[in-house]
Amino acid sequence: MKRTDKEQLVIELKQKIGGAQALYYTDFTGLNVKRMTELRRRLRRANVEYVVIKNTLALRAVNESGLVGERLKGPTGLVMAKDAVGAAKVLTDFAKENDQRPTVKGGMLDGTAIDAAQVKRLAAMPSRDQMLAELGAGLQSPLSAMLGALSGPFMMFAGALEALKSQREGA
Repeated sequence: MKRTDKEQLVIELKQKIGGAQALYYTDFTGLNVKRMTELRRRLRRANVEYVVIKNTLALRAVNESGLVGERLKGPTGLVMAKDAVGAAKVLTDFAKENDQRPTVKGGMLDGTAIDAAQVKRLAAMPSRDQMLAELGAGLQSPLSAMLGALSGPFMMFAGALEALKSQREGA
């Protein structure tokens, strides 16, 4: 690869990293072409980009984007995502199905270095939509309980008025 091509590749990668919330380093050793294609397909469905690039170029792009990357060893694939939890879930689920491959080496989340265990904890978190639904249900529950408590005396008052009306009509 020519030097200008490498520089252009680093610039493009730096821009992609700048727009991502999460960056994960993976080791894809042991994945055949079919499995690698399936991984890329799943990541693409989750709006996540997966790039295999030389470690020196990847490290240069990470450092030029203002982050401090760790030394990379062995074959490395970069996972760049706007949704950190979604990308971690796809990686973790795929690894469970394929003999723990690819392995996550570590990564960056909002500019902070994270390790493989933290990526697994991110994967265990519920999705953003699910957390918003749980929050809405949590807020709705006390409101409906308060509505029931407030409507109870009104219903009792209405029942007493109805009983008084029927008693006077009968008398």
